[in-house]
Amino acid sequence: MGLFPLSLAVVAFIFFGLRIAQEYERSVIFRLGRYQALKGPGLYWIIPLIETQVKVDLRTATVEVEQQETITKDSVTVRINAVLWYKICDPGKAIIAVQNYRSAVYQVALTSLRNIIGQHLLDEVLKERDTINNTLLKIVDEATKPWGIKIEIVEMKDVEIPASMQRVMAMEAEAIREKRARLIKADAECEASQKLAEASRIIAANPLALELRRMQMVQEIGADKNTTTVVLMPSDMITLAGNLSHYLKRREETDDSV
Repeated sequence: MGLFPLSLAVVAFIFFGLRIAQEYERSVIFRLGRYQALKGPGLYWIIPLIETQVKVDLRTATVEVEQQETITKDSVTVRINAVLWYKICDPGKAIIAVQNYRSAVYQVALTSLRNIIGQHLLDEVLKERDTINNTLLKIVDEATKPWGIKIEIVEMKDVEIPASMQRVMAMEAEAIREKRARLIKADAECEASQKLAEASRIIAANPLALELRRMQMVQEIGADKNTTTVVLMPSDMITLAGNLSHYLKRREETDDSV
């Protein structure tokens, strides 16, 4: 009868020491308050009342950094938020080196985001997000490395700027587009003037080309039936016609006198 209670106590002792960790979990084991080992995944056993455990999730976790109001290098107030993904590489350090690694990662990301925005101009924040994200990743990863945490990705999500600044940026963009349009128009006029100068040289070398062009223009204008076309004759042709008329008149007078 004395062995049965002892056997029951041994079985209970063993049973209460059994633990199970999932594939994505690791257990940090402490024996009488001192770090002992990592255990898991699967079934494992710890000494009841002597050893304790803290489970750590090794999967990639997401931290959303709430929207913050900060000032850029050129003194523009912006509202910006971000999101980062991190993974625990050393569960022992994550539990021992920092009190609450989740809160610590969040605070590091928050302060680093505000600091790095203050080092860049507004245009850089809007146009060079990839560069800022990479810099922010290096800063946060370096800060969390002693905690056994690896920062995988850092991304700025939204950047909100004041309405007055939005109007100024819209005016600037409109001015740039207007400048581009005027330059294109000026280039087109310059090219057209060069073509006209070339055409004038060709016409000067071939006077008949001007008459052919005049006839072509008259034909193009006359294509519209509702158009009244006034043709201006060249001065040479008018002079020639006048001389011919004068010659014919004198000849008639001569014939009459004879």
